Amino acid sequence: MKKLSTSKIWCFAVGQFGWSMLSGIISNWLVYFYQPDEAAMSQGQTVFIPQGLVILGIVTVIGAITAFGRIFDAFTDPLIASLSDRCTSKNGRRMPFLKFAALPLALSTVLVFWSPVSKISWANAAFLFVMLMLYYLSITAYCTPYNALIPELGHTQQERLNISTVISFTFIAGTAVAYLAPFIWGLFVPAFGRINAIRITFTIIAAIAFFCMLVPVLTIREKDYVNTVPTQDSAFRSLVSTFKNGEFRKFVGSDIFYWIAITMFQTGLPFFVTSLLKLSESMTTIYFIGMTALSLIFYVPINKLAPKIGKKNLILFAFAIFCAAYLYSGFLGSIPGIPPVVQGLILTVVAALPMAIFGILPQAVVADVAQSDAIDTGNNREGMFYAARTFAFKLGQSLAMLLFTAVSTIGSGTGMGYRIAALLAAALCFIGGFIFLFYNERKILDKIQE
Repeated sequence: MKKLSTSKIWCFAVGQFGWSMLSGIISNWLVYFYQPDEAAMSQGQTVFIPQGLVILGIVTVIGAITAFGRIFDAFTDPLIASLSDRCTSKNGRRMPFLKFAALPLALSTVLVFWSPVSKISWANAAFLFVMLMLYYLSITAYCTPYNALIPELGHTQQERLNISTVISFTFIAGTAVAYLAPFIWGLFVPAFGRINAIRITFTIIAAIAFFCMLVPVLTIREKDYVNTVPTQDSAFRSLVSTFKNGEFRKFVGSDIFYWIAITMFQTGLPFFVTSLLKLSESMTTIYFIGMTALSLIFYVPINKLAPKIGKKNLILFAFAIFCAAYLYSGFLGSIPGIPPVVQGLILTVVAALPMAIFGILPQAVVADVAQSDAIDTGNNREGMFYAARTFAFKLGQSLAMLLFTAVSTIGSGTGMGYRIAALLAAALCFIGGFIFLFYNERKILDKIQE
């Protein structure tokens, strides 16, 4: 099998740049668009769906829809993974999925924000529900096979780490583009109004993302680099076998709490900036771009240090720093003697390093576990390992959306709910780090080296 050249690694990573832009739009702006705060409404934001705890008195409409979407997404992951693992196409097991999922993913991302009624309506809620389910199905159909290619294209631990590093860079770059959205839609507001300006912005980003997602399909011939036999296991049997791996269970348990915490933090960041720091929404972009730029400085050191001191040690360190960052977020805007702009800058600096570590290393950990398991069992279930991971953490993300959208309503107008959400994220992150203490990295690496 051929070794993936540096140029081909970047071609592969462009696909992640594409889907991460779309993921960034949904992760960062969906709740902000459909459950706007006072600052957004003062700038002309239309309210499209019923607000408040209107479902059983404990859940918001946007919280229920996004939570169900994540659960739906989680359960489709093993199904897509099984189809991909068993695929017998002449073009490989993964690339056909990337090819056919790209367009539905781009279209559904745009349509999520295209409510048919220009006022509060349950019809808008129903439309949002359908479009969001299509989005989650499409992103699963693209991302699950895409991630399965990491251990397949990387034939050694260092090659897999290199691929993880590069795709982490393009993931952050794509998410950064999504965070640029307020600057872009600000250019269109005078001519089209706030709502249409936002929709035009997301359409432009989605069009770029669509072409990026096709780059791996058009530039990499999968069978030149991958020589694996399609598995014959059913989706359920393959998923059960995957979770029988004890080290994988430890990693996934930790990962669930990490994703609950990071989802609450990312969803809350625009609100932290506008409601707690009392700054303009465009400052969210500035802080995230700054965080991204700083995190990139750490990419090469992390890539070099991971084989020497261990991925586990670096990830535990990142858990600790993120705990401190989330805890600090709960006090934004109330710290005496420090201007609000500087408080936001401190958060940017503190979060940059763990952002880089979590961007690179968890993917490499899953690749290691998948290869170790293949050696033990003789079954190539790379797709299912990544799907099992996403199955678990998306259930966590659904819980995060329920928690954030409900907790954020506490003390409406005072920002108290956003502070509670940040402190809760810190506590959950601590639990995730504690669980990861028990992951036996040495056992996995020894198996691979043997």
